[in-house]
Amino acid sequence: MLSRSYFNLLNLDDYTSPDKTRIPRIMNLLDPQNDVVSAPQRRIIVANQLPIKAELNKDTQKFSFDWDKDALVLQLKDGFNSDVQFVFIGSLSVQIDPNDQEEVAQLLLDKFQCVPTFLSVDLLNKFYHGFCKHYLWPLFHYMLPVTSHHGVRFDRLLWKAYVSANKIFADKVMEVINPDEDYVWIHDYHLMVLPTLLRKRFHRLKLGFFLHSPFPSSEIYRTLPVRDEILRAFLNCDLVGFHTFDYARHFLSCCSRLLGLDYQSKRGYIELEYYGRTVSVKILPVGIHMDQIESVKSLGETGDKVKELVERYRGKIVMLGVDDMDMFKGISLKFLAMGQLLEEHPELRGKVVLVQIVNPARSRGQDIQEVQNETNKVAGEINEKFGHPGYEPIVFVNGPVSTQEKVAYFAISECVVVNAVRDGMNLVPYKYTVSRQGSPEIDKAMGVDGTEFPRKSVIIVSEFIGCSPSLSGAIRVNPWNIDSVSDAMTLAVTMSDNEKQMRHEKHYKYVSSHDVAYWARSFDQDLERACRDHYSKRCWGIGFGLGFRIVALGPNFRKLSVEHIVSSYKKTSSRLILLDYDGTVMPQGSVEKTPSNEVISVLNELCNDPKNVVFIVSGRDKESLSKWFSPCERLGLSAEHGYFTRWTKDSPWESGVSAVDFEWKKMALPVMEHYTEATDGSFIEQKESALVWHHQEADTDFGSAQAKELHNHLENVLANEPVVVKRGQHIVEVKPQGVSKGVVVESLIASMQAAGTPPDFVLCIGDDRSDEDMFEKIACSIANPSSPAIAEVFACTVGQKPSMAKYYLDDTDDVIKMLQGLSAATVQLPKSPNFHASFEGSC
Repeated sequence: MLSRSYFNLLNLDDYTSPDKTRIPRIMNLLDPQNDVVSAPQRRIIVANQLPIKAELNKDTQKFSFDWDKDALVLQLKDGFNSDVQFVFIGSLSVQIDPNDQEEVAQLLLDKFQCVPTFLSVDLLNKFYHGFCKHYLWPLFHYMLPVTSHHGVRFDRLLWKAYVSANKIFADKVMEVINPDEDYVWIHDYHLMVLPTLLRKRFHRLKLGFFLHSPFPSSEIYRTLPVRDEILRAFLNCDLVGFHTFDYARHFLSCCSRLLGLDYQSKRGYIELEYYGRTVSVKILPVGIHMDQIESVKSLGETGDKVKELVERYRGKIVMLGVDDMDMFKGISLKFLAMGQLLEEHPELRGKVVLVQIVNPARSRGQDIQEVQNETNKVAGEINEKFGHPGYEPIVFVNGPVSTQEKVAYFAISECVVVNAVRDGMNLVPYKYTVSRQGSPEIDKAMGVDGTEFPRKSVIIVSEFIGCSPSLSGAIRVNPWNIDSVSDAMTLAVTMSDNEKQMRHEKHYKYVSSHDVAYWARSFDQDLERACRDHYSKRCWGIGFGLGFRIVALGPNFRKLSVEHIVSSYKKTSSRLILLDYDGTVMPQGSVEKTPSNEVISVLNELCNDPKNVVFIVSGRDKESLSKWFSPCERLGLSAEHGYFTRWTKDSPWESGVSAVDFEWKKMALPVMEHYTEATDGSFIEQKESALVWHHQEADTDFGSAQAKELHNHLENVLANEPVVVKRGQHIVEVKPQGVSKGVVVESLIASMQAAGTPPDFVLCIGDDRSDEDMFEKIACSIANPSSPAIAEVFACTVGQKPSMAKYYLDDTDDVIKMLQGLSAATVQLPKSPNFHASFEGSC
């Protein structure tokens, strides 16, 4: 039997042929009609809880199981074709005796295609009740644990429990997955490190994640001690979904500020480039299960309940709230607004009732008890002040309340009030809208003719919840502003029926067309699109633990081997070596920019070989380069991206461009100065041939926004000038047309050819966008049949990233080691004083 290590060798992750596939865990089935191999489509849905209800038989002390039809992860199946198979992975809502776990697991797999993750009581308490509900939940809802009364502070033991629980989920996925065929869809904040654990095991796994909670702003998220681990886990997915643009924007801002990643929009899709992989970001709020609500509405029992409620609240205007007992639902704020409504409008006393359905808390602890006590206290005070026999302004309905009963309450309510101070989505307004559309049973119970009765509804919704942007006809409120919420209640009560009808029609049209099936289908389609290029790139993993990530690069892109290049170097006799400076031979983050003695030494050794022409090609000005490389007498320098060039220390600087009028600087400089004054941390670099605006020290988001605006501003101002305005990494540069590092390469190769010594070896190393011009020109020279063939070409970028170069080196240390390898193979002979002069005349 093959060991796991040997199996991994057989499963080479860097193969590129689409015909080669790894050995699947689940063998494909033979179609007898077509004699072809067909694999069933499968979606593995991973969530904290399985869509299963468990009920204990008191006599046998055994559990019976059935589908939980209210579970979102079950409802999403409606968005798929019937031939798609589903496997659900998650925990049960009850604890199963260890002796019974194997039997229960087999039963759930056979009957429901569910794989349970049995967490011990201790692990569950630390993972779910500890880290998830008392640390992550408040933090992701914008509440910092400043004191012990405001949530639980970060605890390393609870974090370890969170990771341990995620590992158990990962192990269960591994038991059932066929990584070549299956798609994995992970749900919510309980499993945020699971993508890394899965990606580490299968590099090309098709992996999506949807966050159902808010994603906090970067100022809040950055307080998380394990922020990088969680953020990188998100980026180990192929597709990450959010309910609203605000949540996605906060996520992208964190990627930019913490990891230096910028997103781009391509044909409507938001994408991040992460180590050669493309991570897509989707924005789409989830919907409700229309068929479930419609079927409940059609039940006779629902009509009976509606009839009972109509009698109970006859003559009253019913406003409804449906919330979990949670600190972020704003129930007490809603009650205060109700009290103010009755205070300011005595005529509504005895007429308006706020029915509050309270779902059981999903967690436990002191904070939940405090919220419950406060809610009861505020409700009691208002009922005592404004109530009288036969009239209670605030009516509590303590849960659990069935879907059927909630639909009945929705049907008889003139208005629903969703007043959460922060909530990921909240589907209550959607369910309310569909319930208010009525049904024959409900219409009969309410004593109306459904064919003539106008459908109407009013929604008061907090602007801080995910469903708010999609409800364009709702009355949006700031839940913290009691006056605003009270005024909204007044408006809802006094609004004309015609306006209520118009608002209802607008909402119903949206809710009915954007249901849970639409949401699931749309996410799955985007996940398939995001994964379609998986086998077109070579992949390998780097990093340890939760810092693991995949590097995905082109099939011909590989690390430059010192042995390989030295072998080619020795065989050739006319070599051109082109080196960028910052980020290539000098570390990008180095404060001291003067080259080290080691760099000077290796450059001199290379320059002393009469077969070599060595150039530093940099964006730096010629004065700095002249000063730094003064010890290198035979080194060629190209400054300001090729505007100035000299072949040796004693050669004069020559301009690669014919006479240029720099009058454009008088127009560009004042514009840049204006943006510098307005952008703290930015500065202007004035070169002889160019002006560069730098914003690397400015606020990341503001600097990037200002750079975009400056770029557009300069393009308009300089539209008729012979210049190019370009954005680079933290810069906006204006330079004359026809100036680039690519032109330098072209010119140097042409000069060597004109001198009768065309290069048969070209080494070009750089690290940023400007160096891509060099790589492109080299590639064009190779492809041009009219140009003399170059036997050995090594275009090499620094860092593992997408590039036009065919090779890469990891960092500047690798570059120096490679150059030292070449210098060791160099023949040290004195050059003729006129060696470079023969080229200079042709330059």
